[in-house]
Amino acid sequence: MPAAPSDSRVPHEIEDLLARNGYVRLMGVDEAGRGPVAGPVVAAAVVWGDLPRLPGVDDSKKLKPARRVELDAEIRATAEAVGVGVVEPADIDRLNIREATKLAMRQAIAQCLGRCRTRPQLVVVDGDFVPVARAGVPEQCFVGGDARSFTIAAASIVAKEHRDRLMLELAARYPGWGLEQHKGYLTAAHREAIERLGLSPIHRRSFKVDR
Repeated sequence: MPAAPSDSRVPHEIEDLLARNGYVRLMGVDEAGRGPVAGPVVAAAVVWGDLPRLPGVDDSKKLKPARRVELDAEIRATAEAVGVGVVEPADIDRLNIREATKLAMRQAIAQCLGRCRTRPQLVVVDGDFVPVARAGVPEQCFVGGDARSFTIAAASIVAKEHRDRLMLELAARYPGWGLEQHKGYLTAAHREAIERLGLSPIHRRSFKVDR
């Protein structure tokens, strides 16, 4: 595999480990939005042809917003295939957040596979469970994978940016809750808005909200 650039933030531990076992063509999968009390959960899947290891790619939570935007565009322009899955709040309430996350991941994997020139050898997923996509490609999960794998980190960036854009659109549809600021997470300002306005149509009814 290509050597990693000097930027030490580029995670490659998992790629190097798997390459020693013959897995060089990976699909990275991660999600954004499991924790908020409003808005959808989003998953992304990314496959590379030749792994570029773009400088600066890392767990999306560690990156400044402006840098995430830049990297999202670079990943989408450079990757062989990108897929995104979105599961809405009503389905999160119906399924529970774990199963809704799996569903979003399955959607992202299916979309990404449909755009790949060559099928990946392995789907690598951030966290402690796999989505069980039954797509004919083995799946393996890695706790903290978004900080250990370039491929998973890229998916985390795409998922985060896609969800943030959706939340800005929802903020325009449902003004007053401050969704453009907290993206649905239960901050003090968000809790105060819920106390004033009640729950919006995109709040998750199955999540505990102190009112």
